[in-house]
Amino acid sequence: MTNRPRAFRLDAPGTVTVTPETPSATQEAARVLVTQEPMDAIEAADGVPVLPPPRRQSRWGTLFFAALSGLVSLGIGVAIHKLVVDLFQTSPWLGWLAVVFTALACLSLAVIALREIGGVLRERKIEELRRRAQDALALRDGEAAKSVARDLARSLDGRVPRGSGPSVASVEDEIMEADDRLALAERTLLAPLDEAATRAVAASARQVSLVTAISPRALIDLAFVVYANARLLRRIAQIYSGRPGFLGFLRLFRAAINHLAVTGGAAIGDGIVQQVLGHSVAARISARLGEGVLNGLMTARFGLAAIEVCRPLPYIRETPPKLADVAGDLLTRETGGEDGRRAAQT
Repeated sequence: MTNRPRAFRLDAPGTVTVTPETPSATQEAARVLVTQEPMDAIEAADGVPVLPPPRRQSRWGTLFFAALSGLVSLGIGVAIHKLVVDLFQTSPWLGWLAVVFTALACLSLAVIALREIGGVLRERKIEELRRRAQDALALRDGEAAKSVARDLARSLDGRVPRGSGPSVASVEDEIMEADDRLALAERTLLAPLDEAATRAVAASARQVSLVTAISPRALIDLAFVVYANARLLRRIAQIYSGRPGFLGFLRLFRAAINHLAVTGGAAIGDGIVQQVLGHSVAARISARLGEGVLNGLMTARFGLAAIEVCRPLPYIRETPPKLADVAGDLLTRETGGEDGRRAAQT
């Protein structure tokens, strides 16, 4: 016999909502049973960011660049060998001098390669820590959270000043929820680094705003904005994970740009733009000052995206910095008065 759908009221007599604590006698006497599904999975997933799936790379493209790199390396090696042989034929001491220079160049290249590999591995470790922390929060896995907190404390050992409260190591044997343990690691290990990164973003935004407001050429503006954003990204990476190499910097830059694209970072923020237009700021300040403010706001927005990318943990209990925290004084200083303060608070 098929049960046909029918409508009923939840507050009608004889309707009982079933929970694990509901007595069996009450359930048997009820005419309508409403089963309440557990909300643990939904609550655990609440607030966990959904990351875009990684892009699938083309194998043929990888093979092409690998073969091209090998061909270029062979060409450089053959050219150096031919140069050394020619110098030996010209004069033996010139040949030996070329050998010494070649050895020094190879040694320097090996050191640079090791530093680049170390920088990429550090960034991948940070990304892995962030992914493990998100999984631990989503699944409420206490052991996984303990492992993440331990690895984070080990990676930041000696770089964070010791506070007066409990540390991650002192509560490792305590029974704690996953979010509580990671929140403790966030407060004791990452809070000082978050403050330093926020100050770096604010200082860079003010510098970009000032320089682009007084520079005479648009090309100079563009060059300085690119330079300031690159320097800011490197500074934030140094704060959280150490100095990145060139390849690591490129990976971070791409990740920050992708983060801006996902979060709608092309816009400065509807609230601030509406305040600027609504109060006719452009009519009260010069065009150059207006361009400086917008460039500073864009730099601040990029800095916030860089913090999200470089931070080893997602924000748990700490409040993430907002645009007004790092660039609110730009509008206040440039516009002056109550209008600028209201725009900065948006």
